[in-house]
Amino acid sequence: MPSDNSRLFLRGALILTIAATIIKILSAVYRVPFQNIVGDTGFYIYQQVYPIYGIAIALATYGFPVIISKMVADAKKVNASDAHSIAFAAFIILGFIGIILFSFFYFGSHIIAHWMGDRRLVPLIKVVAVPFLIMPLISTIRGYFQGKREMLPTAVSQVVEQFIRVICILLLSYVLVRNGASLYQVGRSAFVSSVVGSLLAAAILLFFYFRHKEEASLQLGQAFKFIGKKFIIQGIAVCISGALLVLLQLIDSFNLYSLLTSTGIPSEKAKVLKGIYDRGQPFIQLGTVVATSFSLTLVPELSSTLHGQKKNLEEKIQLALKVSVVFGLGATIGLISIMEPTNTMLFSNQAGSNVLKVFSISIFFSSMILTINGILQGLGDLLSSAKFIIIGMIIKVFGNYLLIPQIGTMGASVSTIIALFFILLLSIYKIKRGGIHLNLGSFFIRLLASAGVMAFILQIWTYVFDYFHLTNRIWSLFESLGGVCLGGFCYLYLIGYFKLFREDEVKEIPFGKYLLHKKK
Repeated sequence: MPSDNSRLFLRGALILTIAATIIKILSAVYRVPFQNIVGDTGFYIYQQVYPIYGIAIALATYGFPVIISKMVADAKKVNASDAHSIAFAAFIILGFIGIILFSFFYFGSHIIAHWMGDRRLVPLIKVVAVPFLIMPLISTIRGYFQGKREMLPTAVSQVVEQFIRVICILLLSYVLVRNGASLYQVGRSAFVSSVVGSLLAAAILLFFYFRHKEEASLQLGQAFKFIGKKFIIQGIAVCISGALLVLLQLIDSFNLYSLLTSTGIPSEKAKVLKGIYDRGQPFIQLGTVVATSFSLTLVPELSSTLHGQKKNLEEKIQLALKVSVVFGLGATIGLISIMEPTNTMLFSNQAGSNVLKVFSISIFFSSMILTINGILQGLGDLLSSAKFIIIGMIIKVFGNYLLIPQIGTMGASVSTIIALFFILLLSIYKIKRGGIHLNLGSFFIRLLASAGVMAFILQIWTYVFDYFHLTNRIWSLFESLGGVCLGGFCYLYLIGYFKLFREDEVKEIPFGKYLLHKKK
């Protein structure tokens, strides 16, 4: 029977996973109506600056709270009230980091906008600098509660923050566009909405904190010594691991538009092309939700398995990877197969469909990378993933400079895939070098057969609509949603038919019974 601590840990992990799933879905879905309101140029404006906000969110969600929670948990083992001192010391350090980052983006907004090739982005960058001032408070309180295994404050603050942010963005954008405001003003209002969401999250966390506040017993000097320089290094490393896709977006923000205009493309057309390319972001976010969410429910168990049998540890790692590969590949192949009607359904036309098809391969690679990142963290390795991602970012930068002048936005898609491919190779090599054996050869053969059959069926499905010229937005709605249902049903059936998961594995996967098919 699992202990009370184990139950509390797993329940907390489940709460955070549910919250993370809701947030990812909201973050992906709102971009569609937002693009429909502001168009491709307005979407370009928003997406140019969004990665900076994404970094602030990563710091306040994936990075420092994780490290603070571990330090609070360690201090609690010695003296429960020490947790407050550790959190306060972390808050002071993060306060300095927050001020430095705010100053860099706010006072350096003109330089950053110049690097991005669009000086009209300056007001947006100044607004998006503000969340870095709120980040220390949010990170500290989330980490404080997570260290005490109380996940509800983090989950509530994250969901409310995202919900309010999305509602405000859509309402303000609609009103401003209707009243003739410029697209840059609309973009600025979107980030003001993000600041409002962050302030509300901070208020919710303060409410929880003052209800559970404990007196400090550890001297502040001792607390700083306990935290040490590892706090900053490990926090940034975890942040980099959690912000993989945002960091790749940031590189595109800095050089994709400027590289397009440097080849002679007029600025307004380049903005539209960048906006069309950015349509891929909600696809990637939605495509990785299932894979990463299911896998995250398994990753926390790795820490408790570290001191157990190696065979049991390998089985859990294999299951986490199998889940991410199955759903990542299914989402990738399925989306590529119905990209044209899906593009039309969501964004009113098929512009950039081939670029988005290539970009969609990111779903498969990033699903595996994010899962392996979680596995490495569960095994106590916080730095390797960050190193691999930095290498991938360097590859992405060089890839953009080499490919975009030659093949435009297709070059940005290809460079993203190449960067993710190398990150994945390094990540798999790290796991194998650690003595973990992954015997998944026959699994991949059966998986490719399942994905291939699904792709063939979807090709027939889309051919029927093309043959009868049923390509307007209404018919694209039926074609896309019908394709999702048809492809999803076939894929899940084949997964069960080919027995990609064993019966004991199915029991550990949420709704796993639907992945097991009893052959007569």
